[in-house]
Amino acid sequence: MHSWPSPTVPEIAGSGPALRLYDTSDAQVKPVAPGRVATMYVCGITPYDATHLGHAATYLAFDTVNRVLRDQGHDVHYVQNITDVDDPLFERAARDGIDWRDLGSGEIELFRADMTALRVLPPRDYIGAMESVDEVIDAVGKLLESGAAYVVDDAEYPDVYFRADATGVFGYESNYDRATMERFFAERGGDPDRPGKRDPIDALLWRAARPGEPSWEAPFGPGRPGWHIECSVIALNRLGEAFDIQGGGSDLIFPHHEYSAAHGEALAGQRRFARHYVHTGMIGLDGEKMSKSLGNLVKVSVLRAEGVDPAAVRLGLLSGHYRADRMWTAATLDEGVARLDRWRRAVALPTGPDAEATVERVRAHLANDLDTPKALDALDAWAGDALAGLGSSTEAPDRIAGVVDALLGVDLWAPQAG
Repeated sequence: MHSWPSPTVPEIAGSGPALRLYDTSDAQVKPVAPGRVATMYVCGITPYDATHLGHAATYLAFDTVNRVLRDQGHDVHYVQNITDVDDPLFERAARDGIDWRDLGSGEIELFRADMTALRVLPPRDYIGAMESVDEVIDAVGKLLESGAAYVVDDAEYPDVYFRADATGVFGYESNYDRATMERFFAERGGDPDRPGKRDPIDALLWRAARPGEPSWEAPFGPGRPGWHIECSVIALNRLGEAFDIQGGGSDLIFPHHEYSAAHGEALAGQRRFARHYVHTGMIGLDGEKMSKSLGNLVKVSVLRAEGVDPAAVRLGLLSGHYRADRMWTAATLDEGVARLDRWRRAVALPTGPDAEATVERVRAHLANDLDTPKALDALDAWAGDALAGLGSSTEAPDRIAGVVDALLGVDLWAPQAG
């Protein structure tokens, strides 16, 4: 599957301190220590609806990680999946009376357009679930052979499940207690009451074929992949064992990331799937949780259609810390629009304050667990001084514009557009 066009990233002189990020499993901020190639896997969308601001906040956070690592001299191998075969897709397609494949294709194209507009750097590997079915079949076979998986005793639907106790370290990624695991498992796509399971929280690896659902032939019976194994095999087969960063929203901590890690560890015989587990906070709207059930999703494509500059959306989302649950309001967007205007006016001046101290602060703030609010504050201070007529450096405006483009993904030379 093809991703989307890559924006040009300007090269900027110098480099900042090493990146440190909060690791969910260790509950602390710690150094990211990649080799020459930094490896990152971020879970993609299930394409049954348009990109909303919660999605955008997650992908902008990891886009900033990508940009910071590149600025520090790393080649970044970024992989993202797209779950283009799953129950929510079938349910939405049935509701709307369209083929689930057509629904998925349309939403994937819209997602690509949104990511292009937001100037998100595309993944090197953008892999659909359907593209990875053969890999999943091979992995499920290995897990059955090793005893990490089993087939339920059901003549009609012999589903394959993963044993939660298979690795001996299950639970380290989320650090949740059993009661919390059971609650989230039931709320987030699990099937604790499925007859024949050895443990209520054992996760589905292979769903045996049902009438009206797509299926693929496999040695253990026709069916389709479970949710978590898809990410396990896509990441392992492209990034290898113990890659640098596994990322996604905080709603994926359990069960999705716990199980995708456990599947990968059982397959590779390793203790830790990723070196860093990084999660973004949730985005709400005007004091309420933003959700499909409440019907209050703010969609990137709708904002674009209304003429909102995607760069202002980007700045609005980056104004909050990536790990914080936070609200999107009209004021958030207004502040993003105003900030974008100030910065563009400032870099359009013939001179400005010397840029080097500001560039150093921006790099330091971003390297410190992606502190975008402080990075934006540092740039606000420079822009304010420039607009006040302070400074005489003819190189500073271009230097600031280059840093903002390279590290924050905002092109200050572009005309405002929706």
